[in-house]
Amino acid sequence: MSKVDLSPRPVEAMSPRQLERRRNLIAAALSLVAETGVERLQMKQVSERSGVALGTTYRYFSSRDHLLAAAIADWHRLLLADIVAELRGPRAPAAAVDRVVRYVNRGMRAYQRQPQLAHLLVSVAASTDPFASEALHTMARADREALLAVMPDVPPSVRDVVQHIVGNVWQGELTAWVTGRTTLRDARRRLEDVIRLLLTPYHAA
Repeated sequence: MSKVDLSPRPVEAMSPRQLERRRNLIAAALSLVAETGVERLQMKQVSERSGVALGTTYRYFSSRDHLLAAAIADWHRLLLADIVAELRGPRAPAAAVDRVVRYVNRGMRAYQRQPQLAHLLVSVAASTDPFASEALHTMARADREALLAVMPDVPPSVRDVVQHIVGNVWQGELTAWVTGRTTLRDARRRLEDVIRLLLTPYHAA
């Protein structure tokens, strides 16, 4: 007897109506996290808030971790798109080092305004759920593409390395702030120090 595949439907295979239902679930999850925090959120609450039946919810997200990872990945992706659009506009700083500093500062301020979402990001980063991990990999790709987009004038030979270092330092400082090991001011200062150390030589050149 063959096993029934209980994996959630891939996003690319969803109909417009199913995509709308998925968006409603994500919006409900984010609003509940903002109201009550990550730890108290339950799938039943998301189902009730979104108007999607609980059984149907599991056709979209295999677990609570999967839903939360997909939710923060979507929110983070939209945040990065807004920042990149600003930093590719006419008022963006001319130097890559200043653009990248503004990029991370804008990102940190966004999480400062939504501290529960910062907690969510740190919380899901430790998940071992395979579908949650897939959502986080998608977010990591968005991070990479966004950061590369704001520093096209950095030499290609070092661009990937710079992106990797800045991305990991940002994640580390955000985690340190969320867990109370540093202040936001100190986290932003260290981030800027790292960026200027990495990119100032290319600006001077």
